[in-house]
Amino acid sequence: MREILGRRRRLRLRRKGMPAPVDAALTCSAWRWPVLPGAALRPAGRGTRGTGCSCPDLECAVPGAHPFDPGLLAATTDERMIRWWWSKRPTAPVLLATGGSAPCAVSLPAVAGPRALAALDEAGMRLGPVVATPTRWSVLVAPYGLERLGDLLYEKAWVPSSLRFHGEGGYLVLPPSEAVGGQARWERGPLPGSSAPWLPDVEAVVDALVEASTSAPDGGSRLAY
Repeated sequence: MREILGRRRRLRLRRKGMPAPVDAALTCSAWRWPVLPGAALRPAGRGTRGTGCSCPDLECAVPGAHPFDPGLLAATTDERMIRWWWSKRPTAPVLLATGGSAPCAVSLPAVAGPRALAALDEAGMRLGPVVATPTRWSVLVAPYGLERLGDLLYEKAWVPSSLRFHGEGGYLVLPPSEAVGGQARWERGPLPGSSAPWLPDVEAVVDALVEASTSAPDGGSRLAY
């Protein structure tokens, strides 16, 4: 049954012009981005609504969008391991283990995502890939350490409280993964054929977001964080 559902899932993605999870994971492997399969969605129990998570937590706060088995430390760029994982669980979400030599990310609420990107474009900010989900948009940035992030935030008089930082020891859900609320997609996709996507510096992105969020004519926030 799982194999049949996996084939149906891959067929739906091809119809949408999106790669299957294993293809997306293998592309990350070629970029030297360490990935692993996340916990998947499953139908909720009889008599309940919505969807649940394949992990044992009946009250999982992030169904289908977190590491479970294997754990985050198992993330790899090894093609054979990736093929084996997704042969067992073809519909599993693709999770990027952020930090170290891997990309990191700065995310903000989805409601502010389009305005944020428009403001950054207007300011001439060069962006790399941007992942959009129904709840949050994530701007991928070059790797940074926790110490540098701490120094960066300490130097700022104010940073929007709704920003989240996906760095060392963190993870990010990548397209075409599904979680509660909908599917992850590339709002700004990696350039086709690139050896590895270009990534902006975290300080440049944070500076631009802070400037954009405080530059409304009436002194309020243009991005409505």
